[in-house]
Amino acid sequence: MRDGDMLILKGDEVLALLSGQELELMNIVRAAYLAHREGKSSLPHSVFLNFPDAPRNRIIALPAYLSDGFELAGLKWVSSFPRNSELRMDRASAVLILNSTQTGRPAAIMEGSIISAKRTAASAALAAQSLHPEESVKRLGLIGCGLINFETTRFLKAVYPGLNTLATFDLDVERARRFKAKCQDAWGEMDVEIASSVEAVFRSSSLISLATTAARPHVFDLEGCAPGTTILHISLRDLAPEVILSCDNIVDDVDHVCRAQTSVHLAEQLIGHRDFIRCTLADIVRGANRKRRDDGSISVFSPFGLGILDIAVGKLVYDLAVERRQGFFIESFLPDSWLDR
Repeated sequence: MRDGDMLILKGDEVLALLSGQELELMNIVRAAYLAHREGKSSLPHSVFLNFPDAPRNRIIALPAYLSDGFELAGLKWVSSFPRNSELRMDRASAVLILNSTQTGRPAAIMEGSIISAKRTAASAALAAQSLHPEESVKRLGLIGCGLINFETTRFLKAVYPGLNTLATFDLDVERARRFKAKCQDAWGEMDVEIASSVEAVFRSSSLISLATTAARPHVFDLEGCAPGTTILHISLRDLAPEVILSCDNIVDDVDHVCRAQTSVHLAEQLIGHRDFIRCTLADIVRGANRKRRDDGSISVFSPFGLGILDIAVGKLVYDLAVERRQGFFIESFLPDSWLDR
């Protein structure tokens, strides 16, 4: 491609390019986290576009730059409209724009919700691998029966090949039934249990993923969780601040996660400091702060969801598309210089 050309990738093309790439995506997410830890990134705070007459809906802009072998900048523009599910539409939709770091010119526009879901799941799986290194994990607890937990299951099966039982819960029982059918269609040997409550899921599994649309905390104790449980707190707002303060807390970025009324942010507001956060996932991956604060404590990973991950995965998609000649190329998408017009 020449500078000024544009690559357009649709959702089904992105999905095909990322099919079967779970372990590679985890490696890419790992590299992105480490680059960010070493200061080889630029990551402004996400911008939330809220709707006063529909407070559950929002559109978020995540700009990011990543060097250290990635050498791309870009923007994810992602919406979350929870009631879409009532219309049999996905809650989230997104577009990802990639820009050259040499000229600043846009090089690609691609469907972003698949990239977003897979980078989120890859991050959660990397956290599980780092915090919950038991190779014999066979059961997984899932609270929230949507795309994110479906993808998280896919990636966790790559980490724990023996995983064969899911304990699931969703406020919408019909959604839980659809989720069960999707899982059994994808992994025929999977036993999927539909639990009667969040507490039942906590009692059933030592590895749990929370991926809901909760806007405020609804979990006020973890009494059902066994010592050493790991919670992947993907949706960020499920756990009461008092629960957060009782746990061993790992995040993706301290400054980013302590905002927008996340559970971690509420905990900071409650006690006035951030000392309850042990470290970032990159610290653990790098080899620092590997040990839980208490061997029997419950570890909670709360990832804000960093735009650098979308850029990193977007680069893989872009490179594969060029290599395989996928997508639609628009020649000379940008105008000639005004000096030549």
